[in-house]
Amino acid sequence: MRTHEELALGVPDVLLPKAGTDLHKWAVIACDQYTSEPAYWAKVASIVGDAPSALHVIYPEVFLSEPHPEARIAKIRETMDGYLDAGLFGETTGFVYTERTVGGHTRRGLMACLDLEQYDFNKGSTSPIRATEGTILERIPPRVRIREGAAIELPHIMVLIDDPGDTVIGPLRAARDRQRPLYDVELMLGSGHVSGHLVDDARLEAGVVEAIAKLARAEEFARKCKVDAKTPVLLYAMGDGNHSLATAKTIWERTKSEAADQAAVMRSKLRWALVEIVNLHDPSLVFEPIHRVLFDLRRDLIAAMREVFGATLRATKVASFEALRAAVDGQSADRHAVGLWSADGATLLEIEAPSANLPVGTLQAFVDGFMKASPPGARELDYVHGAEAVATLGAKAGNRGLYLPAMKKEDLFRTVVLDGALPRKTFSMGEAFEKRFYLEARRLV
Repeated sequence: MRTHEELALGVPDVLLPKAGTDLHKWAVIACDQYTSEPAYWAKVASIVGDAPSALHVIYPEVFLSEPHPEARIAKIRETMDGYLDAGLFGETTGFVYTERTVGGHTRRGLMACLDLEQYDFNKGSTSPIRATEGTILERIPPRVRIREGAAIELPHIMVLIDDPGDTVIGPLRAARDRQRPLYDVELMLGSGHVSGHLVDDARLEAGVVEAIAKLARAEEFARKCKVDAKTPVLLYAMGDGNHSLATAKTIWERTKSEAADQAAVMRSKLRWALVEIVNLHDPSLVFEPIHRVLFDLRRDLIAAMREVFGATLRATKVASFEALRAAVDGQSADRHAVGLWSADGATLLEIEAPSANLPVGTLQAFVDGFMKASPPGARELDYVHGAEAVATLGAKAGNRGLYLPAMKKEDLFRTVVLDGALPRKTFSMGEAFEKRFYLEARRLV
């Protein structure tokens, strides 16, 4: 791996299954998708069977509550080692230029390593790599158990750069036909197509590094974000997979603290994490809201909201789910609107003079208290992508779906710089089927 520590950037050593491997079966969607839809993962398992697949070396979060997770983790470890021992992978060094076509658009990205020494996921961080949303600390320990001691990593992490001139990835797109193809795969279950090319031209690689170096200049950053020139530069903002990167960071900090030779440990593979870098200004990149679903309600939700918001809460019945979406998406700036959907129909919830900047902040503060009450207001809270999931899950007896509006992506970097991390699960880059698929891997040992 070639490193550029001043930019928190590494040119990765990438593992990919060798020729002859069925990549349609190898590539599966990010583990944190379809967490309330085990039927999706059952379909994936039926497609994959016993073939070599990322499915066998990841832990889909739909299974996190199973009674004996240690058995699944042990099997993952065993399979990783087996794939390495069998010579399943070929290894190559270089950035990988990716194109993912789904839903009528193509998203372009760059596979690279980021330096965990320069990442801080805590709110108020001023590190070059930052979380954009609140990190749920209790979600990290189970993920540490999965990753710790793993022989390889397969990332679903997507990181954003603020590059309005498309200076980093644009030249790779223009030179795609001069790069060595690595894969070209039709993804399962209607998730589109992905291809990857090795950036094996030294001049192109140098151009990527130079372009990122320009983005890292304090004066350039201040100009784009309209902030003081002394403001610490936010170079890489988390898009998807924040808890996965936070897990890698946690393991790295533990490894570093336990190392007898501090100089040697700084050369550890665990210091780096493989990610896909995407330009915030890529036309295909759409910020989708992440909605909430409460399962098996145990308290009256609107009554509980009135206890918190008092007379500032207005609840209005709406004729249909479509009308509810339209009202939430078209809400005015002086109040926050959230859509409530259940078997009883649609209700528009409006909070006047909110203290949070975004509707998701207003809602999340309430939901956190609702779920931490004794007893909790519902059996379970889940975060779902897409209006269809809200409509389907919210309409089941005892459930409540909470529909939220999207935020403008152009506001992301400046908001994170000025306000710190956004409320957790504020936005998603696309719906569930558009999420990143596991393909590339990297050795950790």
